[in-house]
Amino acid sequence: MDYLLGLMGGLGLFLYGMSLMGDGLQKAAGNKLKNIIGALTKNTFMGILVGTVVTMIIQSSSATTVMVVGFVNAGLMNLYQAVGIIFGANIGTTITGQMLALNISRYAPIAIFIGVLLFMLGKKKKIKSYAEIVLGLGILFFGMAAMGDAMRPLGESTVYANLMAKLTNPWLGLLVGIVMTTILQSSSAAQAIILALASQNIINMHIAFPILFGQNIGTTTTALISSIGASRTAKQAAFIHFIFNVFGSIVFLLFLKNPIEAYVVNTFSSATTQIAMAHTFFNVINVLWMMPFAKVLVKIAQKLIPESDNKEDKYAIHLDYRILTTPGLAIGTVMDELTRMNDLVLQNIEDSRNLLINKKIELMEVIYDREDLINSLQKEIIDYLVKVSTSGLSKEQHETVDDLFFIVNDIERAGDHVKNITQLSEERINMDIHFTGEGKKELNEMYDLTVKVFTLTMSAYRAMSEDMAYDIVEVEKKIDVCEKEFREKHFRRLMSNECEEEQGIIFLDTISNLERIGDHADNIAGYILKHFE
Repeated sequence: MDYLLGLMGGLGLFLYGMSLMGDGLQKAAGNKLKNIIGALTKNTFMGILVGTVVTMIIQSSSATTVMVVGFVNAGLMNLYQAVGIIFGANIGTTITGQMLALNISRYAPIAIFIGVLLFMLGKKKKIKSYAEIVLGLGILFFGMAAMGDAMRPLGESTVYANLMAKLTNPWLGLLVGIVMTTILQSSSAAQAIILALASQNIINMHIAFPILFGQNIGTTTTALISSIGASRTAKQAAFIHFIFNVFGSIVFLLFLKNPIEAYVVNTFSSATTQIAMAHTFFNVINVLWMMPFAKVLVKIAQKLIPESDNKEDKYAIHLDYRILTTPGLAIGTVMDELTRMNDLVLQNIEDSRNLLINKKIELMEVIYDREDLINSLQKEIIDYLVKVSTSGLSKEQHETVDDLFFIVNDIERAGDHVKNITQLSEERINMDIHFTGEGKKELNEMYDLTVKVFTLTMSAYRAMSEDMAYDIVEVEKKIDVCEKEFREKHFRRLMSNECEEEQGIIFLDTISNLERIGDHADNIAGYILKHFE
């Protein structure tokens, strides 16, 4: 019983250390991870490289996969590009094992001391982030040592020896690996237990290798379960990850297990190093032989998980609560949703123009449905931002989250003004009110400026571009000038009986709503410019 308590305590320390180290690395990286990924995933090889590096940083292949799904949903990359990152995520998870195999647990107290010292004396957020990295690393290795010490008595246990004898069956080992990782919800934690057993010579390479295969399959179950009820793309990405690991494990178990096992046993003396190297070889070779079949995997996923005809699926909300522990990625996902929300408002602006000026009555229901979606997105984004704001954020991330709370409301209010115009259009059609040629020309000019200014908003914020922000301010000034000028011209038309009073009310209310949409774009420009003060 004592060894079980020791194992639980050591595992708890290991998981906490890994989480703390990952948080520190993410804070040190800031919000740049998503920008790097978007820029470097032009081909499968670069995708693999990026997936490896990012997973090393965030210490979670599941979080990497979720982030990739967000990119695909935002249209920033296709599923084929995403496959490369999913491949790379598998390689990235082997780094933890390599670190643990170094057997530097005796230095863990030093790392903990340095980490605490940096955290207590460091005044800047950046220093505290580095402190979390060092402290997390120390706690991780301390937990690993605690697990090893707790398991030492197992080496003398007859019951345990009989159990290990049964695990010489590789297919049973595969099943054990799947169950272990599914229960622990962390392949790194499952691997740490195997390495702790190996460090006490309780388990050998022959038994450990199939368990590692099973762990690779088990790590995909989290993504598979969480993709239930998610978007089609999320399901496809999770399915590709699952198929990739299952095929790789079966091929290795049938054809490559013995030669790889013989090589690492003859090359490396330490059991922990043998297991870590075997895990790395397995994942690297698996990626290399599956690379040529990346497009085939995508086609299989698309065939088995086809696009739904359900309208709600197309506009499903993809904020994922699993990555709240990685604030930089969570913030990037909010940016994706805000960009999509902004695009929905833009579509409504254009459709309201067609409805108002050209009496395209079939667009009315489309606009109202889209407005309902915009309101739904606002609520989801705010709820998500509240969760993000309670995570461990850097100063820069805090400022970004504060901005996003305001931006989501500005975009939603712009959508409300488009809804107002839609209601005015409905009134115009029902009362058979006509605009003069000059009135239509002025409305189109106001619409052109409104579309231009709202097209710039999220692009400017995501790029944090001072120049684009000033462009928004200038266009918004033109909208204000036009609104005042067109209002005066309309009064002159009323005075000369060129138009009727009912027409005038609809015209004036429309340009007023368009001007207010411009005001909300100007607000977003203000959030950008304050960062340059």
